[in-house]
Amino acid sequence: MKHMNWKMAVMAFGILFLTVSCEQGIDPETESADLAGELTQAKTLKTGTTYTLSGGFHVKAGGVLTIDPGVIIVAKDDDIVDYILVEQGGKILAQGTAQNPIVMTSEKKEAGAWGGVHICGRAPINVTGTQSKSEIGDASYGGNDASDNSGTLSYIRVEYTGYAFSEEKEANGFTFYGVGNGTVVDHLQSYKGSDDGFEWFGGTVNVKYLVATDNSDDSFDWTEGWQGKGQFLVAVQGSESAIGYECDCLIEADNNSKDFAAQPVSAPILANLTLCGNGSALNKRGIRLRAGTNVKLYNALVTGKPNCLTTETIETESSLVNGTSELDFIYLAGKLSAAEGYYSESMFTANGNNGIDKEILFTSDYIGTVEGGKDMSLVHSFFTKTNYKGAVPSGNDWTAGWCK
Repeated sequence: MKHMNWKMAVMAFGILFLTVSCEQGIDPETESADLAGELTQAKTLKTGTTYTLSGGFHVKAGGVLTIDPGVIIVAKDDDIVDYILVEQGGKILAQGTAQNPIVMTSEKKEAGAWGGVHICGRAPINVTGTQSKSEIGDASYGGNDASDNSGTLSYIRVEYTGYAFSEEKEANGFTFYGVGNGTVVDHLQSYKGSDDGFEWFGGTVNVKYLVATDNSDDSFDWTEGWQGKGQFLVAVQGSESAIGYECDCLIEADNNSKDFAAQPVSAPILANLTLCGNGSALNKRGIRLRAGTNVKLYNALVTGKPNCLTTETIETESSLVNGTSELDFIYLAGKLSAAEGYYSESMFTANGNNGIDKEILFTSDYIGTVEGGKDMSLVHSFFTKTNYKGAVPSGNDWTAGWCK
């Protein structure tokens, strides 16, 4: 009997120690290799460890998820929808390197296997009420803080995303919901997703060095008033015979599908793009500008689509005519199609820096540029100085080592 009391005393002391330790901020689960549920404090995923993802992993307000270079996160092949979502007030500090990228993949090696990465910020969007709910995870996004900071995403590859929650809701590789320009985004690849590679729902976040590879829907997609900047964007779509499925637009761009004139109007400034379609006779559009979006687009090469550039809606075409939107130093390997007739191919080519039916040659699927371009560093300090069209110079393959 006394022996049993001694055991109970030791157990009680252990429980007391664990309780005190947790109250002092020592989390016995910090080193767990399983990611699930909610994060409300700081957690670091460490180099040399492979982590599994099961279900939704939400970084809540006050939570900080740090991911070291070389970390691998594997979504489980189970009946639970796996995704990572950073909510308003939460942060992700995920910084890989070219030699040691962060890789987020799935046990199931096929498009649509898991739900990708979602970031919700407090920057402006153009939906009614200034806030909305994310398609995945039902988290709030939007607000009035253009400088909102959700953290850093750098040298990350996501693979096999695009899980279909329903016919209306599919998960992109990377989704930015009202993300502010205090957030750092560069060197990201979305590889073989069954929805969009990258999508922006409003916000002001700026991006550099993005690669969308074999995403079955759109490579890049924006809506709800995105007003960020972007430079060095690559989209490559493999043939259906090679990858097993069709691919849609290289860029699909909206302001707001329910209100073409909603404020703030989508108006990103983008430079140095290489967009390579798969020659599909079914999905013929390359860059599709519609639903009232504005855009300033420079130094771009577009190939592999019969209609390399299409414009739709009066608002979008009028912005091109009146100069609110600009297309400068753009080479199309195919045609331009203007659905409303306010804009036209002749207006596009009246700018001698632009061209249609151009022969565009690459040393690989996307490496190579064409001389002549706008020096965007004179426009804003965000942009790197260039004098060429396209994203990846043959002497500077910035995709090497970390892209798949």
